[in-house]
Amino acid sequence: MHSKADVREFLSSRRARITPEQAGMTTYGGKRRVPGLRREEVAMLAGVSTEYYARLERGNLRGVSESVLDSISRALQLDEAERTHLFDLARIANAGARPRRKPHPRVTPTVQRILEGMASTPAFVQNGCLDIVAFNRLGYALYSEVFEEPARPANFARFAFFNPRSHDFYPDWDGAANTTVAQLRTAVGRDPYDKALTDLIGELCTRSEEFRSRWAAHDVRLHQSGLKHFHHPVIGAIHLAFEAMELAANPGLKLIAYSPEPGTASEDALNLLASWAATLDREDHAAVDRSEDTHAP
Repeated sequence: MHSKADVREFLSSRRARITPEQAGMTTYGGKRRVPGLRREEVAMLAGVSTEYYARLERGNLRGVSESVLDSISRALQLDEAERTHLFDLARIANAGARPRRKPHPRVTPTVQRILEGMASTPAFVQNGCLDIVAFNRLGYALYSEVFEEPARPANFARFAFFNPRSHDFYPDWDGAANTTVAQLRTAVGRDPYDKALTDLIGELCTRSEEFRSRWAAHDVRLHQSGLKHFHHPVIGAIHLAFEAMELAANPGLKLIAYSPEPGTASEDALNLLASWAATLDREDHAAVDRSEDTHAP
């Protein structure tokens, strides 16, 4: 990833979406050459010189202070995810030498046991590439369409943009696609030297126009909680609340768990999913038994 270009395009895209009226400024008519705020208007709102802000928007965040970043965040009306992303871009710009590449974190046996203990809750662990690196039985059953892909680890981004079945699985495919791209943009802002992540983004940009257009928007998202809608091929429509939790002992990994609203059709659908998952377990065990019989002396 090219950090200066990322800074330039991120700041200019945030500036373009805010009108003077939204910023509380008075205008006196006349045609404006830019769709949003001018650089000098952002500088005025942030309390810095136009020359200094122009330098920042050209991608040079070296030496910028947290107080200036806070002022620019307020001037551009950045939300929490956008503010965090701007601070990540500044941290990378001021980090000096390129850090040594680190291997992706692995799921500890303790986390795997916790997943398996959540017997009535679909749950899984994902990394910054949106790989599913661990899961429990209900998590596998819920995302059975994603696991249909032969490549491992299963990856949400490849499923969303390369597999036509994702359009049926996600009733609001556009919303799911936007969230997927925003999560990847957030991850690469945090660690632009992650080769697996940058390789994935390069693959997605090369193969998918839908991804490229969304990537160019520079939207980011923390994706910590919310409501997800699915159309599962076995149980039909299901709506589940989710919570995403950072794993302190495994930096870069998130545990995500789902729950239906009690007393709703989604709770019934989840119970049906659990029954279907149990049949998958029995089929797997039967396949193992047949294999052992075939190879018995």
